[in-house]
Amino acid sequence: MDLSEDIVTTARPGTYSRGTETVDAILKAALGVLIDEGAAAFTIRRIAAACGMKVGNVSYHFPRKEMLVQVLLDELLASYEKVLEDRVRLPDLTTEERLRLLIVICLDDIAGKRTTRLFTELWALANHNDFIADRVRGFYQRVHDFIGEYVAVLNPALSADEVRTVALYISASMEGSTPFLGFEKPWADRMSAYTSIAAHALVSLAKTITSREITGMTSQTA
Repeated sequence: MDLSEDIVTTARPGTYSRGTETVDAILKAALGVLIDEGAAAFTIRRIAAACGMKVGNVSYHFPRKEMLVQVLLDELLASYEKVLEDRVRLPDLTTEERLRLLIVICLDDIAGKRTTRLFTELWALANHNDFIADRVRGFYQRVHDFIGEYVAVLNPALSADEVRTVALYISASMEGSTPFLGFEKPWADRMSAYTSIAAHALVSLAKTITSREITGMTSQTA
């Protein structure tokens, strides 16, 4: 499942609620440029050409490319929230099942073309733009919050800070698979097996890891 397929379908507050069709066209073009041509091509001029508009028309809605990134990330988060509500936060699922399903959904998403390329290029932009870097960090913080919801329930002995650390580890373990198992990456054909292993191992870790293990202390005295 490629969640980024749906990132331009949600309602937008404020100025983005006006001229919805035009804004949709701009966002789709921006996404296409970022995915297919990379961060270096991600300019207002190139995006205008990609959607057949004048630069001024694009700039009217998005005076800076940073605004495009913010809306793209906001709508991607909205798509994740929708998936959580529709598939993960179902009343008949246990917390363990919810975390496992969330991991599977995220890894399935990483295997898609858009997500594999989108976040690689977003990080490239973030390396040279503090505003974008802050927005990308904010996006991942929300992902960590999603994961942390279930870690906290599965392992109530952990402190809030330890829950955040475990959620970060789970997120990093999934995201770290991108250059190896993402779309058209060297071991993409192993993603299914990786997902099965990760779902088992990461849920088990969330349930059993202790505060001593997180701080690097063994259960044995020196």
